[in-house]
Amino acid sequence: MLETTIAAIRPADETAMAAARELHGRLTKPAGSLGALEDLSVRLAGLAGACPPPLPEPAAVAIFAGDHGVHAQGVSPWPQEVTAQMIGNFLAGGAVVNAFARQAGASVTVVDVGVATPLPAAPVPDPAVLDAAAPVPAVLDPAAPRLVVASVRRGTRDLAVTAALTRDEALAAVQTGIRIADELIDAGARILLTGDMGIGNTTPAAALIAAFTGVDALDATGRGTGVDDPTYAHKVGVVRAALARHAPDPTDPLGVLAAVGGLEHAALAGLILGAAARRTPVLLDGVIAVSAALAAAAFAPDAVGAMVAGHRSAEPGATVALRHLGLEPLVDLGLRLGEGTGALLALPVVTGAVRVLHEVATFDSAGVAEK
Repeated sequence: MLETTIAAIRPADETAMAAARELHGRLTKPAGSLGALEDLSVRLAGLAGACPPPLPEPAAVAIFAGDHGVHAQGVSPWPQEVTAQMIGNFLAGGAVVNAFARQAGASVTVVDVGVATPLPAAPVPDPAVLDAAAPVPAVLDPAAPRLVVASVRRGTRDLAVTAALTRDEALAAVQTGIRIADELIDAGARILLTGDMGIGNTTPAAALIAAFTGVDALDATGRGTGVDDPTYAHKVGVVRAALARHAPDPTDPLGVLAAVGGLEHAALAGLILGAAARRTPVLLDGVIAVSAALAAAAFAPDAVGAMVAGHRSAEPGATVALRHLGLEPLVDLGLRLGEGTGALLALPVVTGAVRVLHEVATFDSAGVAEK
């Protein structure tokens, strides 16, 4: 599955991009007056191979959840059980991501790809609970979060001691993400948004960012949910020691994910690759998403053409990763929540960029004189 997905990823369509630039020059506005929105719409035309590109609606958020053996190193003050508890909150509609998804009319799919503790038995209201082999609904319902149980293993191993995953486990998680992308697109989604949940997951994210970009652990590591100075220093040390222990090779993205990644990171990389293969945009959320995006780009450099940076996370590693990918975030609000919240806030910007090409009159059609 991974090989065929990578083989299907193609460069941007230069003809469609040229047509989008030419159309912008004929719309009733000064040339370049929409700034980054014009660049974004041109990129999306290139991804779709059409001008104008399809409107990015409906939208689907995929929240991949997993736990981390490195939690045992004391890198987060939160108990690991919070991962499963927050899944219950997502399914009950009570998290920030749910509030923003309702505002945007986006569906929410939660994927247990490696949660260590039992999930809540009876979330309220009951979601459509799917196992790994069950079909996705024909139409995604923004009002009904759903759960996909596709656990590869119950949390990773401790990356400070040994490889977090075997290569086969990392591959299984990547392929889970590809499958979810296919299911959501087949159900009608025209843009995918990344979400994540996993106590301690900013530690493997920092390790991934440092491994793929070559920066020092200090530059890639942030405070996550808000650790104090001693814990932060310890966290940097854990990341630095893990990189020294495993010496991950950035030209071997599956090996990097296995050595220092998380199951949700690997699955997000798969989601991005799956979307790119289907020429569907992926709106990236925060530091977990962009660390996964680095892996996706290492698998297939042209996958970057499907990526839209939703926001600039307060985590320093996110800026490092975005710079490496050559992506400029749409909004910068100092967010560091994850879940997909920043991507959802950026979604109207993406929709607006495309809607301009669909709905704004040209000078000729509107009878407006040009300069």
